[in-house]
Amino acid sequence: MSRIGRMPIKVPAGVVVTVGEENLITVKGPKGTLTEKLPHAMIIEQESDVLSVKRPTDEKEHKALHGLTRSLLSNMVIGVTDGFKKQLDINGVGYKAAKQGKNLVLNLGYSHNITIEEPNGITFDVPSPTMIIISGADKQKVGQIAAELRSKRPPEPYLGKGVKYADERIRRKAGKAGKK
Repeated sequence: MSRIGRMPIKVPAGVVVTVGEENLITVKGPKGTLTEKLPHAMIIEQESDVLSVKRPTDEKEHKALHGLTRSLLSNMVIGVTDGFKKQLDINGVGYKAAKQGKNLVLNLGYSHNITIEEPNGITFDVPSPTMIIISGADKQKVGQIAAELRSKRPPEPYLGKGVKYADERIRRKAGKAGKK
């Protein structure tokens, strides 16, 4: 039995979970509404404020989907109650970020500024010119947007310039040894 898959999911007050046909799950909460179609082979049971995921057989495919389905469902419940955040740091001379209305404007050393429109369900926050906080209810979407922003100028190993996650450590290289 999957350790993650057999753990129950407690649904907090103010969150409504609807299990539809072929495991179409809708979770409504204070931070928004998330809808996702989970693997139809899994059995999702709802008893008052507790959700549980069961697998029909012990086949390899069902074992693999058991923990995944439970994690996706749990992330939906956490997303509509607390939400998810990713923090990006910008390092480099003249590299900065600014928010203009609903757009994020990045100056990353290119000949032009990079403008990114705020997607539906995602918010950008720029507390300082060298920090971006991406937040939203959908964990996958928050991570994808953060990865796309990081890819605009990934950190380089010699000087550490670029856009990196706040908890990311960059392995630094010594660089070219000079003549003696």
